[in-house]
Amino acid sequence: MVAPSSGSAGSSPAAASPGPSPRALRRIVAASLVGTTIEWYDFFLYGSAAALVFDELFFPDSDPLVGTLLAFLTYAVGFAARPVGALVFGHYGDRLGRKKLLVVSLLLMGGATFAIGLLPTHATVGSLAPVLLTALRLVQGFALGGEWGGAVLLVSEHGDARRRGFWASWPQTGAPAGQLLATGVLALLTALLSESAFTGWGWRVPFLLSGVLVLVGLWVRLAVDESPVFRQARERAAARAAAGAPVEEPPLRAVLRRHWRDVLVAMGARMAENISFYVLTAFILVYVTAHLDLSQQTGLNAVLLASAVHFCVIPLWGALSDRLGRRPVYCAGAVGVALWIFPFFALLDTRSFPLMALAVTVGLVLHGAMYAPQAAFFSELFATRMRYSGASIGAQFSSVAAGAPAPMIATALLAEFDGPVMVAVYVIAAALLTVVALACAAETSRRDLAAVGGDGPGDGTGVPAPSPADGSREPVEP
Repeated sequence: MVAPSSGSAGSSPAAASPGPSPRALRRIVAASLVGTTIEWYDFFLYGSAAALVFDELFFPDSDPLVGTLLAFLTYAVGFAARPVGALVFGHYGDRLGRKKLLVVSLLLMGGATFAIGLLPTHATVGSLAPVLLTALRLVQGFALGGEWGGAVLLVSEHGDARRRGFWASWPQTGAPAGQLLATGVLALLTALLSESAFTGWGWRVPFLLSGVLVLVGLWVRLAVDESPVFRQARERAAARAAAGAPVEEPPLRAVLRRHWRDVLVAMGARMAENISFYVLTAFILVYVTAHLDLSQQTGLNAVLLASAVHFCVIPLWGALSDRLGRRPVYCAGAVGVALWIFPFFALLDTRSFPLMALAVTVGLVLHGAMYAPQAAFFSELFATRMRYSGASIGAQFSSVAAGAPAPMIATALLAEFDGPVMVAVYVIAAALLTVVALACAAETSRRDLAAVGGDGPGDGTGVPAPSPADGSREPVEP
């Protein structure tokens, strides 16, 4: 991986600060990418299985569409646990460090996913089966709520401001990589196995595979160093404590007092990104089978091809955000998704696989324009000693209102209106919310992560943050 240069980075102190060697930075990026890929593989695997087999295995007494809704309800439970994970992991990540908490999140996610592969179904233990499934989904959501913030911060806090958008976007590729891996494994199994064999035992294989992937992820993740920005912040805090300065307030309280506007901006920015993604990748499996009467394989293959392109374009969008800024690129993605959603469903309705694959691919390319700069953008909003908490809270609390109900709302709208029009309106409304949130935000791409908000005059270091517009210095709100 070679980072593109940023011709408009300016000459701010952030841009001039030396970063780790290219080899060290690639190792850090690889550690974050491998871990997030495994975490998202586990999370997306559940969503795909919920759309394909969980209704029959865990809710067999329901109407097929109702059973799918119930399966998606357990899917949404994982999102409900993500804010709790954000609070817990954010607090301890700001206290103890990014690396330690990332190891814990990986173990929790991998263990829960492996256990799902061993679960008895409704035919064996009755109503206990969906209860156990829901409990393990809660653990998955809790772990993922803490994973994202730590992974993107580990990269963001190692690099320099000129290429932060590019490097920080690589952990974001863990989402399409995990989607690609999960969808690919499921597509392979559904192609090789009969429907009865896949329903009987084949669906368990990708869940059990998570155990092997976790071992690989731990081996890579344990080899990296803690973020230097975090270490410096801890040293400054220790020096202040030794000098008799007042004890720092807890990260959560500091976020809500100093950065509540930034939390709201992050939550609003997530609406279009999160909702559009799950409509494009999870709801599509329901749409092509229940509404278009096509095979499961058709939908899986379309998502598989689109996820490969999605993976490739995310770093390109991240590099562009270094040149143009986070907000313009992010806003272009939100507007693009809103404009594309009606053509998306029109192409699906043709029942032509090439056109269906094109529909998902274009949708995910536009989604990437939001998802790529998101990591750097959210990192730049918050001070170091509360950055894990702030970025995680902003990202994960919005998922309860955005990604969690998106497949259920889309499925219910499809059933109620017998068509995709209201589903498209739903996505457009989310895009409008995101555009409004971005309009309320400042540009952050030139900020020095060691001198944002509470790490400036407010905590006694005397180092103000650079202006978001041109890299010049200005006082920071205490």
